[in-house]
Amino acid sequence: MRDLARILRISQTRFGWAGTKDKRAITKQKISIRDISEEDLARIHLKDIEFKPIGRSNKKVSLGDLWGNRFKITIRNIDLSHEETLKRITSIIHELEKGVPNFFGVQRFGENRPVTHVVGEAILRGDIKEAAMTYIAKAYPQENDSIRKARQFVCDTGDFKEGVKIFPLHLQFERAMMSHLIAHPDDHAGAFRALSPKLMAMFLHAYQSYIFNLILSRRIGSGMSINEAYDGDIVCFKNEMGLPDTSRLQKVTKDNLDGINNLINRGRAFVTAPLVGYETQFAEGQAGEIERAVVRELNIDTEGFKVPDIPELASKGLRREIIVPFKPEFSVGEDEKNAGKTKSTLSFSLQKGSYATTVLREFMKN
Repeated sequence: MRDLARILRISQTRFGWAGTKDKRAITKQKISIRDISEEDLARIHLKDIEFKPIGRSNKKVSLGDLWGNRFKITIRNIDLSHEETLKRITSIIHELEKGVPNFFGVQRFGENRPVTHVVGEAILRGDIKEAAMTYIAKAYPQENDSIRKARQFVCDTGDFKEGVKIFPLHLQFERAMMSHLIAHPDDHAGAFRALSPKLMAMFLHAYQSYIFNLILSRRIGSGMSINEAYDGDIVCFKNEMGLPDTSRLQKVTKDNLDGINNLINRGRAFVTAPLVGYETQFAEGQAGEIERAVVRELNIDTEGFKVPDIPELASKGLRREIIVPFKPEFSVGEDEKNAGKTKSTLSFSLQKGSYATTVLREFMKN
């Protein structure tokens, strides 16, 4: 989008898209560009990108507009026979026929530099300086040597002027924050405002996702089912598109338990867990005990989600379904890129907000 805006000499605000796609993939998505002609697009040539005009609309494409994503993913270099691979994949699909745990994938936190939720936790606790320094200067082993050294230098010295010189150009967000701090020392909240509102919001959202993953892990570890409701659970219902609608919540009681579980078995209701915020509605019963225990152990004050220093980041919280419906197609064959090895291709659709990486983990166990 940045390259397109530069080539067309228009503002990035004229572009709309419903979500980001995987970096290492062949992807297709609908975007909108306000007040542009097909002839203008036809003159653009960008490496690895094709455009296909499909029509005009009086409404831009916006984040959240998508209903879901379709995936076709090949797992290569499997060190098993064709028969054993087929047997295992069939067994796993049978195990997951009622759905997959709806964990947030690793990319929510940062694949090579899992720092996003760490920054979010510092923001929640009101330590905006710590949050800014963590994002700018906390080095991770998976980063290349020059970036690690640059981050460590800024961490050790707090010298943002030199940091801007030695940070690679592609680390534009860190550079923008340091440039703000050069001009406005100690204005760490202002440094975050040098980022786009979407990126700024991502930090707190990532910490909410981290808490959610812990709660879901704890539920599974306790022996509770993820596709069955218990007394005290909170469920949501299917909307007209067939997706979970977490704006429609109901508490499960002994009186409605059988009816709710009947709806869950028919795919019309879903058990939820909290994305914790300052107005979080916790479950009761065993599920509620797990939710509250995780919040207690992390020493979270939910009032911190009001973020007094950066109030535009405030989050009331909401609930999220804990299961992803999953009905894949698959094939198994010889891996032409790795002699003597097997490959399998999985094709499936996921509702928006769910991660193919969490589905693949159930197969690859990595």
